[in-house]
Amino acid sequence: MIENAKSILSFFTSKIPPVVMGPERINFIIENIDKLQNEQKLQVIKLANHILTYMIEHQASDIEIGGMGTNGFAWLRIHGKKEKAKELPILNNDEWAVLIVSLLSKNQLKLLVEKRNLDFSYTFFYEKHQRYVRFRADTYYDLDTLTLNMRAIATNIRSLDSLEFHPLAVKQMSHGFIKFGLSLVTGITGSGKSTTLDSIIDYHNKFDPCHIVIIAAPIEYVHTSNASIIKHREVGRDVLSFKEGVIQSLRQDPDIIVIGEMRDPDTILAALEVTDTGHKVFSTLHTSSAVESLDRIIAEVETGEQDRVRNRLADVLVSVVSQKLVPSTDGRRVLAKEVLISTPSIRAAIKSNNTSEIYGMITQGRDVGMVTMEQDLLRLYQERRITAENTLAYANNKVRMLQIMKGI
Repeated sequence: MIENAKSILSFFTSKIPPVVMGPERINFIIENIDKLQNEQKLQVIKLANHILTYMIEHQASDIEIGGMGTNGFAWLRIHGKKEKAKELPILNNDEWAVLIVSLLSKNQLKLLVEKRNLDFSYTFFYEKHQRYVRFRADTYYDLDTLTLNMRAIATNIRSLDSLEFHPLAVKQMSHGFIKFGLSLVTGITGSGKSTTLDSIIDYHNKFDPCHIVIIAAPIEYVHTSNASIIKHREVGRDVLSFKEGVIQSLRQDPDIIVIGEMRDPDTILAALEVTDTGHKVFSTLHTSSAVESLDRIIAEVETGEQDRVRNRLADVLVSVVSQKLVPSTDGRRVLAKEVLISTPSIRAAIKSNNTSEIYGMITQGRDVGMVTMEQDLLRLYQERRITAENTLAYANNKVRMLQIMKGI
C-alpha cells in the first residue's frame, strides 16, 4: 500500500510544469486533484491513515508533515519532545501537498486558498481497535509549500477528579452550584486546555439535566448526551464565527455555553454579554497566568471600552484556571495549575485596575480553593513527580519560586 501510494504521488507531481513556481504549485495541485481516480485517491488517504496510525501507536500528541521545515520527514511530538519519524515515508514538498489536499473537501480548499490557513477536524477508522479516532488539524503555508499539523484527540475523557482540583474550585465551576458566570481555562498551546474543558463538560454530563452548547474551531471530542443534552457547533462548518455562535446560542435555550477560544474583541464582548444574561460560560485564552488572563481580556478591547469591560468582567468572573504540562520524573507529563476564585477582594481589584495585587490574594486563598502556579509546582516537586530544574523552569515567578524552594 505504501509503495503504491508513493508511486501515485510521484506520478501526479511529475505532471506539474517546471515553470509553475511558488504558491502556484499548490494552486495547480488543488485545481487538478480531481484528476486522481477514486481508487488512486483512496490509496493516498490510506497512506495518510497509516501515518496517523503510526502516530497513535507511538503515543504522539502531534504530527507535522509537509512544508520546507520538515525536510521531507514526518515529525512527532512524544511526551512534549519533537522528533523525526524515520520509519515513515520521506516525501518531497509537492508529494506531501498532494496528500494534504486529498484530505480536504472542495469548500475547505477554497478557504485554504483564500486565507492561506485552514483549521479542520479529521476522522478515520482505526482498524486495530475497531473504533473511530479524531484529530484536530491545521494546514498552512511554509515558504510557499503546504504543511499540516494534526493533534490526536483523546478517545477517553479524563475525570475531573483526576486533574486534582481543590473541591471548592470544582464547586465554583459547577453549574449546579453557580448557575451563571464566566470560568476560564488558560495556557499556552499544548497545555491541555481542551482536555480540561472536556473533563468539565463530562462532569456535568454525568448528573446535570441541562443543555450544553459547544462552539469550537474545530470540534475535538464529540460528547454523547447523557444527563445533559450536548450540541456541537463547529466554526466554519455549522456557524460562521465564534461571535455568531455565541449570539445565536441565546435563542437555543442553553444552560452552559462553551466557547472554544476567546480569540478576538468581538468574541470577548459577546461572551461577557451572554454571561451577563445569566448563563454559565466556559472558554479558553492563550495566557500563562490568571492575572495575565484578566489583563489580556481588558487589553483586547478598544481603550474607550476598557472601563466598561473591566467592570463587567469583575461582575461575571467566577474562576480562572491557568495550566501547564510539565515533564515528569517518569518520562511523561503532569498537570500544574494556577487557580483563581473570584472573591469580593479580587472583584474590587479588577474594578479598580489593581490586578497586580491579585497574585498575593491567590497566594493567601488556599482556604477557598486557590493556588498559585508556584505553589502547585512546589507540591509536585515535594511529591517527587517533577525535578527541581523543571520546578523552576515552569514557574511564572522564578524569584518567588526560588524563595519557596529554599524555605522547604
